[in-house]
Amino acid sequence: MHSTLSFSQATTVPTTNYAFHSQSPINLRFCGLRREAFGISILTRSSSGRVRLSTRGRSKRTSASTGNNGTPPKSFDYDLIIIGAGVGGHGAALHAVEKGLKTAIIEGDVVGGTCVNRGCVPSKALLAVSGRMRELQSEHHMKALGLQVSAAGYDRQGVADHANNLASKIRSNLTNSMKALGVDILTGFGTIVGPQKVKYGKVGFTDNVVTAKDIIIATGSVPFVPKGIEVDGKTVITSDHALKLEFVPDWIAIVGSGYIGLEFSDVYTALGSEVTFIEALDQLMPGFDPEISKLAQRVLINPRKIDYHTGVFATKITPARDGKPVIVELTDAKTKEHKDTLEVYAALIATGRAPFTYGLGLENINVVTQRGFVPVDERMRVIDANGNLVPHLYCIGDANGKMMLAHAASAQGISVVEQVTGRDHVLNHLSVPAACFTHPEISMVGLTEPQAREKAEKEGFEISVAKTSFKANTKALAENEGEGLAKLIYRPDNGEILGVHIFGLHAADLIHEASNAVALGTRIQDIRFAVHAHPTLSEVLDELFKSAKVNAPESTSSPISEPVAA
Repeated sequence: MHSTLSFSQATTVPTTNYAFHSQSPINLRFCGLRREAFGISILTRSSSGRVRLSTRGRSKRTSASTGNNGTPPKSFDYDLIIIGAGVGGHGAALHAVEKGLKTAIIEGDVVGGTCVNRGCVPSKALLAVSGRMRELQSEHHMKALGLQVSAAGYDRQGVADHANNLASKIRSNLTNSMKALGVDILTGFGTIVGPQKVKYGKVGFTDNVVTAKDIIIATGSVPFVPKGIEVDGKTVITSDHALKLEFVPDWIAIVGSGYIGLEFSDVYTALGSEVTFIEALDQLMPGFDPEISKLAQRVLINPRKIDYHTGVFATKITPARDGKPVIVELTDAKTKEHKDTLEVYAALIATGRAPFTYGLGLENINVVTQRGFVPVDERMRVIDANGNLVPHLYCIGDANGKMMLAHAASAQGISVVEQVTGRDHVLNHLSVPAACFTHPEISMVGLTEPQAREKAEKEGFEISVAKTSFKANTKALAENEGEGLAKLIYRPDNGEILGVHIFGLHAADLIHEASNAVALGTRIQDIRFAVHAHPTLSEVLDELFKSAKVNAPESTSSPISEPVAA
């Protein structure tokens, strides 16, 4: 490993805490694509020429005209214009058409944004490969299942093509879904030139000006690179470059141990690389619940070819050139003194993402960004420099910094569309789940235990904690994947769910029962009566809710039970 570092407790940095710049926000790049992105919607045309979108499980029909994309007010070109065609913009556009709004979406790059093209979609393709490689390479795991496998190998270009092909397919499906529903896709960089007015166009061509009753900013984010780091795209790279998998280095330094860094460490180590984390805080993974991060460190870090430097900044990184390796200079985070110099084959800068809001023309409507983020209220309405709401202007997703998750951006966009069509709606961000797609996975919703205890102390209530192990789950044991833990943080006086954290097989899928319960306000005393198929991993949560000690009685109108006949 070229290092004599000893292992200590490890965890991962949300980018907000990584040290060079206050602009660096927490980066949680997870996908929130609608079903339409995967081409599984059913489009039918009625005799009137209107397109109907039918989705399995929905009885209500939704429609939009393909001919004129709805009927806007005479004074506007569109009811709604969305600047940015990432996951957030796509979700907002489809919901707007379902609501009967004439909708246009402006995209200066490619449809799908970061998530589809440079984020959660291609990264999941790489992680699918790393998961299978890791399983095939585990002689103990294979032997326990009675399987004999010869040495596992991989074709780097084939792996890279898998990621690229997946991104291309999803990008095409997103584009086709919007076109089929009548969303106008306007190509060019969008700039706000005044109230309810946007110009767009390509460099070297005449700009076009369009108007809309309402405008949504959904421009997303870009990789954040701290000062002193020289990115060449070959040996010093960001996640944008890493997803192309142009080479697999023998030894790579990953700067920042947040979700991006942790997932890439999973990929690189499965493909044979040694990894060194460089973390500004005193421990890895501080964004996770401490108990979960402690277990994750024992499973995801310690047994693998990973070492780490914590409490240090990478103050200067020089790409490999003239036969010399990548040079990484480390500085003590507290004393600011030089601490060490590393020579590695490559360095991945995983210090989070910064909002992409430059050039939006916000100065034309008296809006000043805060560390690059567009200021908004709880309804995503943009706030100007004087603290006043800008009429008919909204901002969703990474550009507002409220919660840098692709599916949060989509949820915010849908919430905005609800508002502009007459239904007040406020998204509860504490109900939005997050996941890290390592092997095993990590997922969470709501508050960590320290956050919950702080809230309880301020508001004057008690909290309790319940835990269950994957080692007691039949399905997990059948898969020989018993390593895992589920944790519930709740109020024993009324059964309110404050937070749920899962580390284990398919944790990213399991979290949604908890997140939906939080979103719907379902209490533990009610959800504990839910029935789960046996044997399934979902019984981990079943046991978790049943193990909680709640003093409040169950609801008399629980939707889980049927009324008893008199």
